[in-house]
This record gives sequence, structure tokens and C-alpha cells, in this order.
Amino acid sequence: MRREITCFELIPSSGGAFEVYKEGKLIYSKLSTGSFPDTESIIKLLK
Repeated sequence: MRREITCFELIPSSGGAFEVYKEGKLIYSKLSTGSFPDTESIIKLLK
């Protein structure tokens, strides 16, 4: 079964934070990894 991303929300922040949550669970944190993910990496995490 193929699942499409139907919506997402960007919430402004400060201090270099870039975090991705799915269903309330943190799945990526730039603050933890020290690097900004590429678009493909974000899509893979969300699937």
C-alpha cells in the first residue's frame, strides 16, 4: 500500500532548530545530528 503525504505544518523556530515530527514523535533533529537533512531523507523518514 502506497501512502502519500497529504499535509504538513512548518512552525518557525530560532537557534538553528530543525526538527521533524510524525504523529507527535520526533523523527529527526538537526540539533542532535548537527546537520540539515536533504529533501529525500526527510521524505524517507516520513514514509
